Formats: sequence, C-alpha cells, structure tokens
Amino acid sequence: MKVFLKNTNSEVIIDKGELINFKIDNQEYIHQKENKGWRKADDEMFPIIGPTSKNNYRVHTKKGDAILDQHGLLRELAYSLVSSDENSAKFIKIYKKNTVVNNSKFPEKSTEENLSWPFDFSFEKNYTLENNVLNIEFIINSDEEMPFMLGYHPAFLLSNTGNETLISNDTEITLADVYKAGANAYPVLNSDKIILKNINRNDLEITTKGFHNFMLWTEVDNMLCIEPITQYTSYTDQRFSEENMSLSEGKNTFLVTIKIL
Repeated sequence: MKVFLKNTNSEVIIDKGELINFKIDNQEYIHQKENKGWRKADDEMFPIIGPTSKNNYRVHTKKGDAILDQHGLLRELAYSLVSSDENSAKFIKIYKKNTVVNNSKFPEKSTEENLSWPFDFSFEKNYTLENNVLNIEFIINSDEEMPFMLGYHPAFLLSNTGNETLISNDTEITLADVYKAGANAYPVLNSDKIILKNINRNDLEITTKGFHNFMLWTEVDNMLCIEPITQYTSYTDQRFSEENMSLSEGKNTFLVTIKIL
C-alpha cells in the first residue's frame, strides 16, 4: 500500500513505511531500488547498529542474551499505517518481548534462523511534508531503561560521476573517503547536520535531533546512504551489551529533516 504526500512543488511516495520517492520540481532525490547499489530505499536499524556476527549474534541485556542479526530485528517487522492525509503519514511497528522473528538473512548470510528481543516496544515513523522539507519523526515507546541503539538508513541518488562531496563540521568528505571505509561505513561523529553537494540536482541538507552522529556508506557512484545514528559501532572490538547502548526513558523521540536547498 502506497501513501502519497503532495504540495505545490513537492511529492513524496511511501510504500509500506519505506520512503521510495522525494521529488522537488519533478527532480528525484531518493535512490531507486531497481538501480545498482542497494535493494532498498530506506530502512531503520534497531535495537542495535552494526554486525553482530563478531558477538556470536548475541546482545547481552539484564533480561538475558538476545539473538539479533546485523542492525537488529525491526527491519524484519511490517509497518501498519495509523493515519495519513495530503501532507503527513503515520506508521507503527509493535513488538512483544521474546516473540520469535524469522531472519531474512538465514541461511545465505547468517547462521541464525530466528531472532528475538526480551523487551516490549512500539516504534512509530511519522512523515510530514512542508514545501521542500520532509520531516521524519521516530518515537520509541518501551520499558524504562531498555537498552537500544537507533539508526536511520536512507539512500540518496547521485549523478554517477563520483564527484559529489559532503560538508559536516566544516569538513569536506569525498566519495573516495566513503569507499575507503568499506563495509564499516565512514563515521561523521558529534554532528547534527550534513550537506550533500550534488552535481546534477540541488544540494541536500540533513539535520537531526537525538542522533548526534552520521555514517556514510556506498559501493557505487550512483547512490549514497547518509545514516543518522545514535552510536557508531564499527572499527571496534566492543561486545554488544547494554553497557554500550542508550537506555530508554520510556518514550524517546528522534527527528530527521531532509531539506532541498
């Protein structure tokens, strides 16, 4: 089921909660899934970020070990549409603790057939379109002190020239820098704003509230994932446990604003 948001010069299409189009003056800014690079257009990473294989797919919590694959289990759940109108749409995923979820990475890319998490939570994803600005709000409701990490994983169209750059904290980042980071993704830490300097379309600015970091990933010249994250877990040998995760306040709210400049 697709939801369409529109105003004078902007159009957004959301497919089962996934942002698949964001057009300004009929110019597309979101990576198209049929193109090379990645099989999705956006995704969420929750309740952990990063590959758990180095931790034997276990995340240590006060309620026992959880079995999670890379980037958690939220992506294995389906969104339900709560409401929508011409300029906004609200989606939700609800998880009951210890519910077994099939792992789509098994058996080709994982040894774990099933995933689970020992906490209840609901995860809301709310879109609001205002002129050339798209706000995406995430609201997590759970027990207080539930450990978690959160990452948003959208992919943006590039010119396929390899010449785009990014600016954050007054530092320029090239696609060559991102390529060098490989599967670890390139970290942009202690930042709430990043600008993509586009070649064949307007520049794009992403600002966030609650995340405080980004990571950048691509393997091709035609798309780039610019990912707001609460924690960066690559380049480390850390054990996945609640000792290095955020702890829920009961209700936690995060915001990503995508603005076409």
